[in-house]
Amino acid sequence: MTTSGTRAAHRPSRRQWVIEAATELFATQPPDEVTVADIAARAEMTSAAVYYHFSSKDQVLVEGMRVFAAALREQLETLTEAHRPGSDIGPTVTALVVWLGEHRSAATVFFVSSAGMSQEAEALRQEIRTQLLDELVRLVRKGREPVTDAEAAVIGLGVLALLETAAVSQVRGDDVYRSLGHRSFINEVGRLAERIADPAAADQRP
Repeated sequence: MTTSGTRAAHRPSRRQWVIEAATELFATQPPDEVTVADIAARAEMTSAAVYYHFSSKDQVLVEGMRVFAAALREQLETLTEAHRPGSDIGPTVTALVVWLGEHRSAATVFFVSSAGMSQEAEALRQEIRTQLLDELVRLVRKGREPVTDAEAAVIGLGVLALLETAAVSQVRGDDVYRSLGHRSFINEVGRLAERIADPAAADQRP
C-alpha cells in the first residue's frame, strides 16, 4: 500500500484505508503501543475521522484480521478447488505459504502481533482456524484417496499446524527461515506437507 495519490472519499474506501494503515503499524510495532493518533497520522486523517469508522484501535485490529482471514480462506478454497485429484498436496500448501509472504504485514498481524491482544481477536482466530481446517480436510481428501474421516481429520490438523508454523517462521524471518533461504524453506514446507499427508508414498520418492 502506498500513502500517496488520491483516495476516494466514499466511506468504504476510507474505512479500508484506515485498516491498511493500522495493519502496517501493527505489523512493525507492538499493537498495545500503537495509538489511534498514530493510525490517523499514517492514514493521513484526523483521529476524529478514524473514530467515525471505528470505536477503538482494538476494533481496527480485529476488523483488519477479519479482512485478511476472509482473503486467506478464499485463497485456500481457490487452491483446493484447483487441486488435481490424487496429486500431492505439497505444491498447493506451498502456494498458500507464498501467498502469505506476499501479504506479509497482514499475516504478521494475524499470526504474531495480535496474539493475546483481546478475547475478540482470539475468538476470531479460533473461528478462522476451524474454517481453514475444514478446507484442509477437503484438500486432503482430494489429494489422497481413499482416506477415512478420522485420517483426513488428523492429517488436516497436521497440515494446519505446519501451515501456521511456516507462516510465523516466514513473517518473523527466524533462524530456520534465514538459514534455509526463501526458496529452500518453501520447498521444505511442501515436502513436509506431502509427508504428513502420505508418509509411505513420501518415503518412496527420490
